[in-house]
Amino acid sequence: MSDTRRRVKVYTLNEDRQWDDRGTGHVSSTFVERLKGISLLVRAESDGSLLLESKISPNTAYQKQQDTLIVWSEAENYDLALSFQEKAGCDEIWEKICQVQGKDPALEITQDPIDESEEERFEEMPETSHLVELPPCELARLEEIADLVTSVLSSPIRREKLALALMSEGYMKKLLQLFQVCEDLDNREGLHHLYEIVRGVLFLNKAALFEVMFSDDCIMDVVGCLEYDPALVQPKRHREFLTKTAKFKEVIPITDSELRQKIHQTYRVQYIQDIILPTPSVFEENFLSTLTSFIFFNKVEIVSMLQEDEKFLTEVFAQLTDEATEDGKRRELVNFFKEFCAFSQTLQPQNRDAFFKTLANLGILPALEIVMGMDDLQVRAAATDIFSYLVEFSPSMVREFVMQEPQQTDDDVLLINVVIKQMICDSDPELGGAVQLMGLLRTLIDPENMLTPTNKTEKTEFLSFFYKYCMQVLTAPLLANTVDEKKSKGEEGDNFFGSTKINPVCPDNFQTAQLLALILELLTFCVEHHTYHIKTYIMNKDLLRRILVLMNSKHTFLALCALRFMRRIIGQKDEYYNRYIIKGNLFEPVINTLLDNGTRYNLLNSAIIELFEFIKVEDVKSLIAHIIDNYYKALESIEYVQTFKGLKGRYEQEKDRQTLRLNRSVLLYPSRYRRDARTLDEDEEMWFHEDEDDDEGEAVEKSRPEEEFPESYGKYMEAKKVKESDDKENFPTQTPTGSFKFTFSHSAGAANGANGKPAASHAASASPNGSPAKSDATPVVKMIKPRTAMVGLVDYPDDEDEEEEDEEQSPRKRPRLGS
Repeated sequence: MSDTRRRVKVYTLNEDRQWDDRGTGHVSSTFVERLKGISLLVRAESDGSLLLESKISPNTAYQKQQDTLIVWSEAENYDLALSFQEKAGCDEIWEKICQVQGKDPALEITQDPIDESEEERFEEMPETSHLVELPPCELARLEEIADLVTSVLSSPIRREKLALALMSEGYMKKLLQLFQVCEDLDNREGLHHLYEIVRGVLFLNKAALFEVMFSDDCIMDVVGCLEYDPALVQPKRHREFLTKTAKFKEVIPITDSELRQKIHQTYRVQYIQDIILPTPSVFEENFLSTLTSFIFFNKVEIVSMLQEDEKFLTEVFAQLTDEATEDGKRRELVNFFKEFCAFSQTLQPQNRDAFFKTLANLGILPALEIVMGMDDLQVRAAATDIFSYLVEFSPSMVREFVMQEPQQTDDDVLLINVVIKQMICDSDPELGGAVQLMGLLRTLIDPENMLTPTNKTEKTEFLSFFYKYCMQVLTAPLLANTVDEKKSKGEEGDNFFGSTKINPVCPDNFQTAQLLALILELLTFCVEHHTYHIKTYIMNKDLLRRILVLMNSKHTFLALCALRFMRRIIGQKDEYYNRYIIKGNLFEPVINTLLDNGTRYNLLNSAIIELFEFIKVEDVKSLIAHIIDNYYKALESIEYVQTFKGLKGRYEQEKDRQTLRLNRSVLLYPSRYRRDARTLDEDEEMWFHEDEDDDEGEAVEKSRPEEEFPESYGKYMEAKKVKESDDKENFPTQTPTGSFKFTFSHSAGAANGANGKPAASHAASASPNGSPAKSDATPVVKMIKPRTAMVGLVDYPDDEDEEEEDEEQSPRKRPRLGS
């Protein structure tokens, strides 16, 4: 059929010297009026669109390679190739090209490429100089042949002429026969000359010569010649490796002899390029570009032939998943698939898409689920590589598969849970496999590659699936290694983070710390990209509290990971997160770590300072009020940065604004306030005693907890007068497992006077939005005295003596919170 014979793939050579597939279509040669000449036209077989329109120029050098390839350059750095499905189609188009250029179709190249620097000189050469006369192929002339081959490498024109001469009369085969003679005679000088000759012929970069040299009859002699490098004292033993060490394993017998031959040839040519020849950077650019193309097209052909043999692949999958298959056999099957997937990387996107769809239809993912859970380390490693190919190519395909699993399997054997467990159980001290798997998990849970137009619900469905079935598996090591080792009440430092540093991470070894750091990296990624799902999970599991336990690890990098997690949460500027941090007093371990770090100027110190600097710059009012109220006594001595003084300044500015706003409200709406200083209405009585009610656990009907209404709380505070109870606590009296219990007396917001009476007001009884509490029960309608209005907001004169006593007791070290 004409259509079959003329079916071609169009390739272009990109900047990285790799061939890009431009599509599959049917080629024809016809006169194009616009181009004023016979042109090659390729129309796509899918929609008939024009893939290629190229005029056959009389001066363009066309090359015919491997019987099914036609390659040419249309402009500088723009190479084209037509890969024909059948040899007959290639011959037909080649004859048409030769007819237009007036060339003999028996040639493999229609023109000698002209180097610009030599064009003028070439035109002046006599006709007889167009041929290169080779010396007779004899032992005595090997040195002369070697000098000739070496001398032409610097000239593109002479390289072309020598290639044409070598292809005539079977010259290459005769040279390789001389190699066998020299080796039998142990003629080292002749063998060294043959090394130079064969190496030079490879650098001629001609596909027609490669076809001869890499044939079954000649390739081992070519490898043999390349063993005798004159620079080596003893020859290399490449042939011994290829014939004895490198074994061709057929996991399933390959019946197609052409396919077997192509696999052998590709492996050996790849060995020549990668092992025997020096790195390409040593030579002129593109000296071995044709050799790279030769390997590339071989791999494409191998993958295509294997992919089309459904019986072969079906049998491979059947044996891979069969429980009766021996371990050694299964190892070979997995390694075969690993190499098969590696070969597929040579395919272009549309071909690779078809390749992976074929594997998916045959059941590659269920097979990997079984194989990745096996005990054999080599099998697991190979299976992980295969899984990485699948995830990198199509994460959506993997997600679609795993979301169907819960209907028919247990959580423990879900593919993603299998991957997570492999990451957790990596036996490598450096966790190389765990790092690779963590990267794959990150790709799978990244919403950026879930926004596919064909399935707009993928993000919601997959994240719901992941947090329901997989998140508890991922965080299990984190929770297990941060269990609160409670101390009995009354012991010294009745505080999880006491003055004596306790390591709650058990075991706190390097490998465990590395694993926890990987998990924290994933969770930090989730905080930034998953918002709702991860927020719900953190709140329900009290996860940040458990993670901050790691601030006490002896491994600084792990403490930094925990701090980075908290920093990312604060960076969301979400008031729900802020109230969670305030309610749990979760700045405590961070500030303790800062104090323990002392005056050391290191990464940990800088990271903690940056956290507070962010809060200051972004003016997160609720956190600023909480920090100043509860921790400023411990932080005010830090003067090498202005961060904490800046926080205090922000705090005071906000209090001034709130006081001014309150004064204006009183002057504008005096009727809202009672003028009888001796009595309080029912609402004021209720609010006056709210703290006591909260401590006793009694619900107040007309009010809600502060954290449930952050916006209305501040407005409510403006309209009511507040009295602060002397036993008000900033910390929860009942804490869950893993929480912190603090008992300290140096809080700037909870300090009492020297005479034991309560201070006028608690400076941070503000809501998360920073609304202040009024400082006195005196009705404001009379005249608010500035001193009375500011008492308790900033200055605590009664505490001065107490501060001086503290400084005298510990002159050398700042106090730990809770010590």
